Amino acid sequence: MAAFCASRVAVPVVVAKGGIVSKQSSQASAFHGVSVKSHSAKFAGAQQRGALQIRAARVANVEIPNNKRVATALTYVYGIGDTTAAKIIAETGLENKRVREMEEEELTTLRAEVDKYLIEGDLRRFNMMNIKRLKEIQCYRGKRHISGLPLRGQRTKTNARTRKGKTKTVAGKKK
Repeated sequence: MAAFCASRVAVPVVVAKGGIVSKQSSQASAFHGVSVKSHSAKFAGAQQRGALQIRAARVANVEIPNNKRVATALTYVYGIGDTTAAKIIAETGLENKRVREMEEEELTTLRAEVDKYLIEGDLRRFNMMNIKRLKEIQCYRGKRHISGLPLRGQRTKTNARTRKGKTKTVAGKKK
């Protein structure tokens, strides 16, 4: 699946005649290589395109940040935490350096190792299917999921606001 996506996302940098880089929109990275220019009235003259600037590498169809170390950057993938990231680095034998310093071969080995794990959409689907199964068989945990209450024996007279939502006042309850 990783073969279908670009390995790194490149965004053109727009350089004015004076050598000052013009502002790029924060949405530029969301368009995968499409530059969104903001024109400024301060600079007179035509703007020229500069060299391509690499913003982020893609691993498991997720853009991981370039300026972070590999172990930290891998945690941006759903299903990979600190322990799994450390295990991936140990199994591939890669150095824990910044993502922007990695060679293309190192990124390829990293992608191959990450593909061995259950991550992103597959993991989300797996969790949702488990919850759906619990609801269908009407077990205790499934009923708690349906009613939106805590599953693991926590008290509900007080607290449990995360699961129950905002407080609903009940009228007619007097001492």
